[in-house]
Amino acid sequence: MNQWLVLFSKEMTEMWRSRKWIWVPLVFVLLGISQPVTTYYLPDLLQAAGSLPEGAVIEIPVPTGAEVLAQTLSQFGMIGVLVLVLSIMGIVSSERQSGAAGLVLVKPVSFVSYITAKWAGAVTLTAVSFMAGFAASWYYTHILIGSVAPSLFGGSLLLFGLWLVFVVTVAVMLSAWMNGNSGVAFLTIGSVLLLSVLTGLFNRAMNWSPGSLSGRASLVLADGGPGTQLPLALAVTFAAIAALLFAAVRLFRRKELLP
Repeated sequence: MNQWLVLFSKEMTEMWRSRKWIWVPLVFVLLGISQPVTTYYLPDLLQAAGSLPEGAVIEIPVPTGAEVLAQTLSQFGMIGVLVLVLSIMGIVSSERQSGAAGLVLVKPVSFVSYITAKWAGAVTLTAVSFMAGFAASWYYTHILIGSVAPSLFGGSLLLFGLWLVFVVTVAVMLSAWMNGNSGVAFLTIGSVLLLSVLTGLFNRAMNWSPGSLSGRASLVLADGGPGTQLPLALAVTFAAIAALLFAAVRLFRRKELLP
């Protein structure tokens, strides 16, 4: 356990040195704030653009607070996922290519501890960034648009947060398997996008899929509940995360650690 904590602490320190603890949460906070602010000031922005006929009146239905938060989750699902993948795409592959992984694992360090410590570091960065961004969106939505019940906010936060953890786990597994960082990013985004599209197209047949979690998070805000078969979707997601970590360790063992 002490060995794992040392590796985890090392990962946290490296993320701080690379400024990931600054720019990743900052991007999420900016995304979270931009949605309610843009929604609130959109009529004024259109009026200021000056491209409308004289005397025209802009009447845009004001969305509810829950709808604004759901739109924020959509932003996190696109731009937020891209930022996360770019920030962690080389979490394993970069150290293997530089030889740093080989130097660490020459010592009595297990592959399981090495991979899981890196995964835990990436999940911690993801959780802090997402919670900060979504909380900022909730706060500004409450001020500008309307209040959203804490229970709805918390339920959607947990479900969407688990989806982000799944995405991060896919990235870690591919980083342990592949050499090129760009390939890791491309395959991660492509895989989660394909899973989300398939889940959306075959919603009833794939209601158990981890790809349904993002939609369930928005459904909590819209309808007050996550929909049917939530326990099955959670069980499959946790099982998939465990399987991806197991695969990451197995694939990493087969790699040449010293260049």
